[in-house]
Amino acid sequence: MSKRQKQSGATTREARGTAATRAARGTAATKGARSTAATRVARSSAATKAARDTAATRAALDAARDELRADSERGAGGRVALERHADRVDDVLRQLYADAGAPGLPVAVIALGGYGRRHLSLHSDIDLLVLFGGRINRAGERFLRAFLNPLWDLGVVVGHQVREIDEFADLEIDNPEFLLALLDARPVAGQADLLDRLGAMFHTARTHAYLQRSLLKLIEERHAKFNDTLYQLEPDVKEAPGSLRDLMAARTLAALTDPLLLRRVPADPERLDEAEDFMLRVRSILHLECGRNQNVLSHELQERAAELLGYPGVEPRQQVERLMSDYFRHARTVSRLLEWARRTAPVPVGPNLGLSRDGIRFLDTVDAEQKPASWIGAFQAAIDADVEVTEETLSCIERSVDGCSPEDFIAEPADRAAVLGLLKPRPRLYAALSQMHDCGLLGRLFPEFQAISWRVVRDFYHKYTVDEHTLLTIRNLERLVRTAAPYRQRFKSVAAGAPSLELLVLALLLHDVGKWRDDEHAPESVRMAVDVLDRLQITGEARETVLFLIGNHLRMSLAAFRRDTEDPAIVKEFAALVGTEDRLKMLCLMTLADIEAVSPDTLTPWKEELIWRLYVDTYNYLTQRYGDELIDQDQPGLVELLTGRPDDLPETEIRRFVEGLPQRYLQLFPREAVYHHVRLARDIGPDEVHASLESSDSAWIVAVVTLDKPLVFSNICGVLSSFGISILRGNALTNPNGLVLDVFQCSDDERFLELNPGAHDQVLQVLRDVVAAHVDVETLMRGREHSTLQWNQAARVPPVVHIDNQASGRYTILDIVAGNAVGLLYRISRVISANGCEVDLVLMSTEGERAIDVFHITKAGIKLTEAEQRRLTSDLHTTLEGLV
Repeated sequence: MSKRQKQSGATTREARGTAATRAARGTAATKGARSTAATRVARSSAATKAARDTAATRAALDAARDELRADSERGAGGRVALERHADRVDDVLRQLYADAGAPGLPVAVIALGGYGRRHLSLHSDIDLLVLFGGRINRAGERFLRAFLNPLWDLGVVVGHQVREIDEFADLEIDNPEFLLALLDARPVAGQADLLDRLGAMFHTARTHAYLQRSLLKLIEERHAKFNDTLYQLEPDVKEAPGSLRDLMAARTLAALTDPLLLRRVPADPERLDEAEDFMLRVRSILHLECGRNQNVLSHELQERAAELLGYPGVEPRQQVERLMSDYFRHARTVSRLLEWARRTAPVPVGPNLGLSRDGIRFLDTVDAEQKPASWIGAFQAAIDADVEVTEETLSCIERSVDGCSPEDFIAEPADRAAVLGLLKPRPRLYAALSQMHDCGLLGRLFPEFQAISWRVVRDFYHKYTVDEHTLLTIRNLERLVRTAAPYRQRFKSVAAGAPSLELLVLALLLHDVGKWRDDEHAPESVRMAVDVLDRLQITGEARETVLFLIGNHLRMSLAAFRRDTEDPAIVKEFAALVGTEDRLKMLCLMTLADIEAVSPDTLTPWKEELIWRLYVDTYNYLTQRYGDELIDQDQPGLVELLTGRPDDLPETEIRRFVEGLPQRYLQLFPREAVYHHVRLARDIGPDEVHASLESSDSAWIVAVVTLDKPLVFSNICGVLSSFGISILRGNALTNPNGLVLDVFQCSDDERFLELNPGAHDQVLQVLRDVVAAHVDVETLMRGREHSTLQWNQAARVPPVVHIDNQASGRYTILDIVAGNAVGLLYRISRVISANGCEVDLVLMSTEGERAIDVFHITKAGIKLTEAEQRRLTSDLHTTLEGLV
């Protein structure tokens, strides 16, 4: 083929390609034109449908309004007509909800206020809450526009709130009107279960009590605008005293406090319904005549209202007089009802519980009879409010209690926690327990206690029945924790430093139950207490504490009154019995309360002094000689620890960990905690920190294992303080191999751990970084170290520094008492380190505003000289008194 022929062929192909392109473009243009036309048709169809929908909606709304106008013109615009009108508007809203399309997340349209009550007048606002079940996204915003815009286009006056369900976790206490409107909430469209979730968050005794106070204040402010009189010549039928607002206030008080309140009203309840219907009919006429939300029954409108309501009379004046006579009669009924409700309504204090003038009572006795577990709450509320439970409520319990078993009161964890919470010693605990005993509840809750009811023991020593003696021991403890008597302050301070006093009260309640028979009662009381602890599901250290106190409740008085407590061997023996300061404190308080409950003259000042001496000597022995007695290979506690060890912990690893630690380590910590510490210490290397942070009841437990190095204890204290974590109690231990174990009980005062995701890991990481010297703890502490507020609080407790070089054969004992302030331990330990001292052992505790810390220290492996003691004491005083 020639070159020209080739070029001609190429040209032909290009021409063909160009023609094909033009054809394709033409086809595409044709398709585009068809598509555009189809789009225009679809848009036109959608617009036509939307217009039809809007027209249908407007027609439905107009028909509903016309129906209410007709009712109002006949003077029949009362409750029935308004409820029917609200139902018609509900239908309109449901259609708009459907037309708005899928919202993309759960949503509910909820009616509030007057609309929620279905009292929707002709020109009343339509109050709505649009409640989303999650975070509002773009789809939710599109839904809102699609739902609300048509309402506004229809000329409806909408008062709307748009909220996410989580916003109600913290209620707006500065907007009580909105919260009161929520009481009339009802679902209109969407997912009704969102309103149920809102109700569970909203309907609490605390919220209801706040709203009750707010409502009473709003009533007073509103009445003041009308000079506190209902006799207005031109009354506002919605706002004036005795008007619709007062009527709803009375019903709201009942809803907030006692659903049965208005059934007890002295007047005929039907008169209230008559007053409401009358005022609603008058209001409907006002809206009809004025064409707007007008509620003042002016002189001009009184004639028209009298005419439409069909009042007889030759002249309009006569008709108006009869109308206004009826108005004031109904307003007086409403006003008197509201005043009665304001005086009578109880204050909500718990589920089905109210505080009335007579005390704590059930709001609905029928409901209460079906829920025995709720009865404990009545006595808790009585203690909190410093009142009694009413006779009516006690009678209700007494009628039903015989058919109950202990399990009926403590079936759920919250029920068991409520029982223990009730037993915390404070004013009125004895009174509450006595009332529980009198109505039969205490004996049903604790059948073991019932066994000693009215029990008489003829020992010519006790002056009361066994049950009353038991309750009196609790009253003695109750009085001790709040006493102002100077001679009792030393024991009051012991109570302030004792943990979990509700366990002590439980032990007191059960300590003599074994007296139901004539044998030695302490072992029998322990046996019976085991069943109680099983039912309450109290385990671990708390269980052992209660059983220890019951089984040994006579031992301290025996040692104090019948032994020579000046003999160190006696103190050592008693210290071995109690083992820890906490048990010593609780047994001391139990002994004092028990002896004082025998008779008015049994606890003499001399006996009280003997108890105190034994307490002080034992406390000093436990704290000052703590580090001298180390764990040996044949110690009983170690044998038990090894016998019950888990499979993953070899015996040699446990022995190596505890070797050289104080003997009391095995008394301070339960076995599972020791096993946890052994695991933390596994494979520990230089500059490493193995730590854990766990929640336990009301405290956080921080356990830290590392190898000894300068300032390690101080650095740990500084890290915890930098996060606002307060150290309540703690133990710092070091074994001869240089292994450091620090265990702290802490409180999350600033809720850092509670509120911040990842806070747990953050605290542990900062601990590791500080101990490894990657982060400077002084930088972390700088913002807190010079807190004027903290030091002002601490200044209320004058610091005391005491050094004892005789009590221990191995250590200098440093006792410090100071005001409990953030970073206190950090400051103290920095001073100790600056003086070249090593901390081998620390015992920490708090008693109210006082921090009590005992350090076992050495310098270069030996006890401090007198000169070194003086220098350390001076430096500590300088720091604690804020002079640096």
